Amino acid sequence: MLNYLVAFGAIAGLMVGWLVVQRIARGYAERHPETGPYREVGCSGGCGHCGQPCEQPAEAPVAPPRPL
Repeated sequence: MLNYLVAFGAIAGLMVGWLVVQRIARGYAERHPETGPYREVGCSGGCGHCGQPCEQPAEAPVAPPRPL
């Protein structure tokens, strides 16, 4: 049982730590506009590609059926 509590605590600590890092980065970007806007890291929308627009695959030409 102690292992589960330690694992849960470690994962929760890492998640809270990541939120703190994001907050620090946002604050830095706000104080230093010359570095550009703060950009979130990770996937957002799209078709399963991180930050890539959805592209519809071109339809392959359909060949007429061969006679028997």
